[in-house]
Amino acid sequence: MIKFRNPSPAGYSQFVEIDLGQAVMVIFSGQVPLDQQGNLVGKGDMTLQLRQTFTNIKTAVEAAGGTMHDIVKLGYFLTDISQIQAVRKVRDAFINTQQPPASTAVEVSKLFREDVWVEIEATAVIPKQKRQEKK
Repeated sequence: MIKFRNPSPAGYSQFVEIDLGQAVMVIFSGQVPLDQQGNLVGKGDMTLQLRQTFTNIKTAVEAAGGTMHDIVKLGYFLTDISQIQAVRKVRDAFINTQQPPASTAVEVSKLFREDVWVEIEATAVIPKQKRQEKK
């Protein structure tokens, strides 16, 4: 019923799938503004960091067989909560604004690196039929 996927050497899973019967809930670990090669995108620029982070979420959701419209919850960890309007602006380019996901935003003193200003967790509920159609 629960599958832990892509364990990392740091001791956590990249995402967890939970079988809900007609759908699968996918809980993604926090995404940060690193590209596929592990390079920081947007050093010193919150908007660029947000775009890369949402791009990473989109890539992860699509790899799980869903779309950004399947996101039901987002959790934001920001080093500067005054940037919440930038978060909303970038977010709205990626999500279904007619049915936006539930969200939580928290200001933190720092993340795993000083030059990373944002980390975003995501949860998606993907209908199994949709996943089968993509195969």
